[in-house]
Amino acid sequence: MLRTRIKICGITRLEDALCAINAGVDALGFVFARKSPRYITPDAANFIISQLPPLVTMVGLFMDNPTDDVAAVVSQVNLDLLQFHGAESVAFCEQWQCRYIKALPMGQDGDTGAVIDPLSYAARYPSSIGFLLDSNALGEAGGSGKTFDWKSVPTQLSKPIVVAGGLNPHNIFAAVTRIKPYAVDVSSGVESEKGIKDHQKMIAFIKAVKKGNEANAINS
Repeated sequence: MLRTRIKICGITRLEDALCAINAGVDALGFVFARKSPRYITPDAANFIISQLPPLVTMVGLFMDNPTDDVAAVVSQVNLDLLQFHGAESVAFCEQWQCRYIKALPMGQDGDTGAVIDPLSYAARYPSSIGFLLDSNALGEAGGSGKTFDWKSVPTQLSKPIVVAGGLNPHNIFAAVTRIKPYAVDVSSGVESEKGIKDHQKMIAFIKAVKKGNEANAINS
């Protein structure tokens, strides 16, 4: 049975990370994109990670960061996985000798208004170990708090799919049972303010994912 895994992104505080882990999260995301309100410095991320128990995946998120920025983070922070959310080339993503996932924009092209073909976009990144589907348009950042049309999820992708964009404790059960993704990724949907996680929302979100997994097991 496929169990939908859970990543909570935009961690900036140790107490939020510990709450998420105690509630059953699989991965934590640290945002190193400087323009993000959830940006965290390498030193601050290292401090949090050093205090955490084992067997939770640590993910570093970048969005069109300069090469020097990524190099500094990769060399200084104990990450398990990189996540590229911008227009990075496959060569840029591969050069760090780390496993990575690439975000696929599920919104329209901001310049032409055309709908992005996720399969064609994903084909540019054959070395990505999975793809994160977010509601942003091409060239825009994620974290908008808006969902995309879940019917547009490309079932033909051969890599694991992580669904993001507008997820929260109220709609995540439906996402898990309708899409049955490999994983889900949430940030703003479990916050009290940008960068500050609401512990009750995180707990409710994780419980709802688990209920969705149970429903999928019964109906499989």
